[in-house]
Amino acid sequence: MSNTKVAVIFYSMGGTNYQMAKWAAEAAEANGAEARVLKVQELASEAVIEGNPVWKATVEATKDVPVATSEDLEWADAIIFSVPTRFGNMASQMKQFLDLQGGLWASGKTVNKVVSAMSSAQNPHGGQEATILSLYTSMMHWGAIIVPPGYSDESIFAAGGNPYGTSVTVDQDGKMVENIEAAVKHQAQRTITAAEWVKKGNQ
Repeated sequence: MSNTKVAVIFYSMGGTNYQMAKWAAEAAEANGAEARVLKVQELASEAVIEGNPVWKATVEATKDVPVATSEDLEWADAIIFSVPTRFGNMASQMKQFLDLQGGLWASGKTVNKVVSAMSSAQNPHGGQEATILSLYTSMMHWGAIIVPPGYSDESIFAAGGNPYGTSVTVDQDGKMVENIEAAVKHQAQRTITAAEWVKKGNQ
């Protein structure tokens, strides 16, 4: 039985990355880990959100999801991020959350956290890989241990074959094009396994 603690941290405007986060948490809990699904703080104005029905619906659907804090990062053995791409980079809401962790970083509390990331975009070459890599760059500065899925399971190929992290294309109706549930859950399980190895090595 795992005693690994996993923070699944997402930003979602249309619901895709929220669903990915929930799948990752389900896999974590199925493998005996304790999981927290957490969102990052929204930065867009209420007026902008009100003008977009899908965005507004996602805000409503996630209103009871706790906002991620530095304390959550300190608590977690493993962190799984799920974030949409914005011009080939992570969404600014996620970037701000990472940028606010200077105190945690300075105290050495980000070192050896086991991390993995997932992403989405509105077309197959919309920057998903670059977005994940932009997040991993910050993780290198944290001294975190990055666990990509690679090609470690057949589900990766079925999901589109992104070795950096599970990614998905979202069509104009907000529906996921690729079938990624199995890949997300495999990535979460792989991340938890690596976190368990790190914990045992530190004992």
